[in-house]
Amino acid sequence: MKLFLFLIAATARAQYDLHMAYGRSTMVHLFEWSWSAIANECENFLAPYGFGGVQVSPPQEHLAMSGTWWDRYQPVSYQINSRGGDENAFRDMVRRCNNVGVRIYVDAVVNHMAAGGTVGSAGSSYDAGNYDFPAVPYSSWDFNVPNNRCPNPNGGIDNYGYPDEVRNCNLVGLTDLWMEKEYVRGKIADYMNNLISMGVAGFRVDAVKHMWPGDLDNIVNRLNDLDSSVFGSGKRPFIVQEVIDYGVNQSAPGIILHR
Repeated sequence: MKLFLFLIAATARAQYDLHMAYGRSTMVHLFEWSWSAIANECENFLAPYGFGGVQVSPPQEHLAMSGTWWDRYQPVSYQINSRGGDENAFRDMVRRCNNVGVRIYVDAVVNHMAAGGTVGSAGSSYDAGNYDFPAVPYSSWDFNVPNNRCPNPNGGIDNYGYPDEVRNCNLVGLTDLWMEKEYVRGKIADYMNNLISMGVAGFRVDAVKHMWPGDLDNIVNRLNDLDSSVFGSGKRPFIVQEVIDYGVNQSAPGIILHR
């Protein structure tokens, strides 16, 4: 009986392992910090005071229009070039933080693409109104609304208690990806695997309530193991999912862990 209980406990640790350095268990969210500032914080404060990880803002190319925080939740492409810095700065941050035992967890925005604007933070042009994101590339064939998968004629979500609307329609105008398509799944997995190759430890996946569970499960199963030089062999990325409680509206966010 004792052996059985031990095996259950060991399995649970493997499922939800944050991969933090020994003796560390606390994560901070450095929302909207630049990559260079986070690297300095890892070396000068977080590591010396025993912190184990940092959740960072979305690193992909995003809407470059209003200068508000929600720009970064409107992807334009999967290039690592955001208000936080370019790919070189991101790689440098992850390396420096890992070197002092502080892990990096990425806020992954993969449910949708941008709602408006014409140019991204890396200079990529796009046309959200026509569901055209050539820097990925995605076309109107890769989104739910143009392919009549949204049951609401206006293309948006009016009823948060109706799963087909919540998962197949545009959330506040954000262009909802058709994640059942192999092509779309592959592009998302490639983006996340690119970040894994840079040494990140896991992801906070945004807007999970607006995805079909089977679609997300398929993508997670395509992810590579973590960098063995940092985490050891056979380690899987930590995944935490952001959901909206009760289906009433967009308030009261919560999280669930991916098994």
